[in-house]
Amino acid sequence: MKLFKALKEDLNTYDGNRWAPGYRVMRVYRFGRWRYKFNNPIIRKPLSLLYRILHRRIISITGIELPSEVPVGDGTRIDHHSDIIISGYAKIGKRCILRSGVTIGLKNVEHHLAPTIGDDVDIGCGAKILGNITIGNNVKIGANAVVLQDVPDNCLAVGIPAKIINKNE
Repeated sequence: MKLFKALKEDLNTYDGNRWAPGYRVMRVYRFGRWRYKFNNPIIRKPLSLLYRILHRRIISITGIELPSEVPVGDGTRIDHHSDIIISGYAKIGKRCILRSGVTIGLKNVEHHLAPTIGDDVDIGCGAKILGNITIGNNVKIGANAVVLQDVPDNCLAVGIPAKIINKNE
């Protein structure tokens, strides 16, 4: 079953620590994604209710909000506990690291456009990534950076608002 395979891969990402807050969030997230495979409302509605209960509970326990609507790549790791908010309109690539205080969301509520995060992105504590922007692959976003513009591959984004620095320079 694909759900259990994904959970096993997530557990490996968290070095076998079943009680890591990020892994606990990923378990609920994977369940939420898995329930979409059922088209029959008699099966799906109770699973959706269970997901909503689990989702609200995990937010209360961990302070991490990761809706099941967000596509998240394999190997992504939520490294710290608390104050992590991800918009349901965002997309997150493979092997990303998110730390405490990270927000990936809308620039304004009228436009449901959220960031697309590439692969191998390392997001520092307190970083805010907002709006209809694309973060490239192999990018590092500094602690407390406020990113409001696209960041190309192999760059560093630091400051408020974020200044883009090419890693190769």
